[in-house]
Amino acid sequence: MHNYFFLSVSLTVSAHPGRTDSNGGHYCRTNCAKWGLANGEYHYHNGGSTSSESSTSSDHSSGNTYRAPAVQPTVPQYQVSSLKVYVNGTRVQFASDPVLYKDSNLVPLREIAEALGAKLTFNADAGAIGVSKDKYKMTLTIGSKTIYYNGKKTKIDIAPVVIEGVTYVPAQVFARGLGASIAYNASTETLKVTTK
Repeated sequence: MHNYFFLSVSLTVSAHPGRTDSNGGHYCRTNCAKWGLANGEYHYHNGGSTSSESSTSSDHSSGNTYRAPAVQPTVPQYQVSSLKVYVNGTRVQFASDPVLYKDSNLVPLREIAEALGAKLTFNADAGAIGVSKDKYKMTLTIGSKTIYYNGKKTKIDIAPVVIEGVTYVPAQVFARGLGASIAYNASTETLKVTTK
């Protein structure tokens, strides 16, 4: 008489494609939802551990995928500004409030450009913004402190930034780039812009 013994093994692979770093994890960039992850979420494969987990945890021997807490995109810290902007004596009525960001007043790009009579072009792939009015041309890049005035490179203190879907630029830098003169009154939080 022969005794037969059958062993059924079922393997579930929960890892998804992607290169891992020296810690055995990586940031999810493709098909994240398919794997139950958020885009940009850092997670581990094959028993890696987060820095808060013990490396001797018995759960690690199972080969499951472990996830660290999701990395939250950084949101610029800002507050609504009381800045009032006048162009050639007329107050600009912004649909999106100016903001105070890193101790600088920023204004909505599109709205200040329209108030100054400037034309905008966007290169979404590069994050570049072209601004022109008469003989003045300016090129800014989201997140970059490098700006070009009529092709001449210079640095600014605060880079253009996107806050809640609106592109903001430093008010004074933007106005100067279009050849306007500016006068700021700190006590009344008023910026007067005069175009030539």
